[in-house]
Amino acid sequence: MTDLEQFRAETRAWLEANCPAECRGPMADDEMIWGGRNPTFKTPAHKLWLERMGARGWTAPEWPKAYGGGGLSREEAKVLASELRRIKAQPALASFGVWMLGPALLAFGTEEQKKRFLPEIVRGEIRWCQGYSEPGAGSDLASIQTRAEDRGDHWIVNGQKIWTSYADKADWIFCLVRTDPEAPKHLGISFVLFDMKTPGVTTRPITLISGKSPFCETFFDDVRVEKENLVGTLNRGWDVAKYLLAHERTMIGAMGEVGGGRPVGQVAMDAIGADEAGRLDEPMLRARIADLEIDAAAFRLAMERVGDQVKAKQAHPAIASMLKYYGSELNKRRHELLMAAGGADALEWEGERSHDGKAARDWLRTKANSIEGGTSEVQLNIIAKHLLQLPGA
Repeated sequence: MTDLEQFRAETRAWLEANCPAECRGPMADDEMIWGGRNPTFKTPAHKLWLERMGARGWTAPEWPKAYGGGGLSREEAKVLASELRRIKAQPALASFGVWMLGPALLAFGTEEQKKRFLPEIVRGEIRWCQGYSEPGAGSDLASIQTRAEDRGDHWIVNGQKIWTSYADKADWIFCLVRTDPEAPKHLGISFVLFDMKTPGVTTRPITLISGKSPFCETFFDDVRVEKENLVGTLNRGWDVAKYLLAHERTMIGAMGEVGGGRPVGQVAMDAIGADEAGRLDEPMLRARIADLEIDAAAFRLAMERVGDQVKAKQAHPAIASMLKYYGSELNKRRHELLMAAGGADALEWEGERSHDGKAARDWLRTKANSIEGGTSEVQLNIIAKHLLQLPGA
């Protein structure tokens, strides 16, 4: 038995013994475990699942053990992921800290920052939100105007952010602020961290066309930020921001891995029924679902390949834009098919039968996938210029 085979056997045994039955099978978006100071859990079993995975470092399996991670190699992490899929284990933790901030701290943070924040992120004890976009700085993110005024041992921050996902529920924020208003716009920006309970921080939810939304407006009025919470070099926060954006775009693209909720084919079968051969009794829809599943499988393999390239430091910096664009389109296609499979019933907006119009609201929500994290138009321009090297792009 090779070392990797032994690791698979040990991992399989541990998961069978430690993943509760309640934590296996599809999980709805509103059942995700976000952790934080005041976490909510679907069942006590979900709390136990997070505690067990966090203690083992497997919520961030490739992070160093010194910072609470699992310390796994890339190959071991792929084995863990495959074994989790095998038993249909639900994610133990959903976390902007794991997906975005953690990698940036590992690359740019001080040793003190890594030891302070990373173990809490791994265990799901701190929930983060992202302070990037502003009313006048969306796709042109470097035009941010939120200002941090130097007061010696701290800054005073004033300004506004928008589309701040889950800001009303987050414990801390990682935020872009302008620390040198005289510098060119891509310079003079710094990347800072601060507690959302700091005096002067307020949030206001934004309701979308779906009637629901994770987004907020976030306001800063004379907010004190300690100098020790600067990540990276003063006035070089754009370097950190770009690095984190690549991880955010990969995270959004990962929604294209069709795995959340019930499979589209099962939903369609329940709504439409089967033909004499036991197949979905709607050939055109059946073909569209098959196309989606094939493309999703290919995308999952592409994600794994890119992960290997990143680990080997061979990935093109623009590859995250490709993953973000294609993953967003796959997720939109999936929800289009869910609406088609549900027929007229999928249009129901309220009521217990439709789970408060979940299908329609989720379908509308996916329209934002091609805007958030950088619009599809911006991603296509990046792909054309930096990957395909097209003239004039």
